[in-house]
Amino acid sequence: MQLLISRSQILDNLCRQIDSFFSCTEEERSVLEIYLDKALERVKKCFQGVDNKYFKVESGGVKFNPYHSVQYMTFLYVLANELYRNGMSSTLSDKLYYLNKIMNGLDMFYAIELPEVWSAEHPVGSVLGRAKYGDGFFFYQGCTVGGNRGKDGMLHYPVIGNNVRMYANSSFIGKCNIGDNVILGAGALVKDEDIPSNSIVFGQSPNLIIKEKKHK
Repeated sequence: MQLLISRSQILDNLCRQIDSFFSCTEEERSVLEIYLDKALERVKKCFQGVDNKYFKVESGGVKFNPYHSVQYMTFLYVLANELYRNGMSSTLSDKLYYLNKIMNGLDMFYAIELPEVWSAEHPVGSVLGRAKYGDGFFFYQGCTVGGNRGKDGMLHYPVIGNNVRMYANSSFIGKCNIGDNVILGAGALVKDEDIPSNSIVFGQSPNLIIKEKKHK
C-alpha cells in the first residue's frame, strides 16, 4: 500500500493528536508502534475491496492518505479494534475511539466487529452498534445500527448480509435479518423486521415499502 506520508510520520501525528486531547505516554506510543503495521495491513485489505477512485493508485494498488477523513476514520477504528482483539489496554483503545468521534463525528466502538471490507461516505453523525456486519457494508451520514429489547427481555441487534448499503439518516434497529445486496433508502427505518436479499427498502416499520432490486 502506498502511504502519502511515512510510517513514522503517521505514528508521530497520531501520538500528537492523542496527546492534544488526552495524553499519550511512552508506553502507549510503544504499543501503537507494535500494532501499527497490523492495522495498516487490515486497512490495505479493506481498501482493496472498496470501489473508490480516491483509494486507488494508477498502478492498480491502493493508497492511504491520513488527510482523507474517511480513510483516517477507517484507520482509527481498525487500530483500536486491533488493540482490543489482542487484549491490550482498553484505555488506549478508548482514546482512539474517542479521537475518532472528535475528529470524524461518528460513534463506532472498537468492540464491534466490522467485516474485512467496508466503507462509508461523509459518515458524520452515524452510530454503529453491536450488530453482525457482512462484507461490503457501506453507510452514509446520520445512519444508525442499534439494538432493541424484545418481548423476551433480551437486547437484540441486526444481522446484516453482504453488500448492504445504508443511505443518509437510515436505520436498522433490533431483531432484523437483512439479506444480501440490500439498499436502505434515505430516512428509512427497519425495526424488528426481516428484509429479503436483493431488495430496496423505503419508509419506516411497520409500514415498509420493499421493492425487488433489478439487476442489469
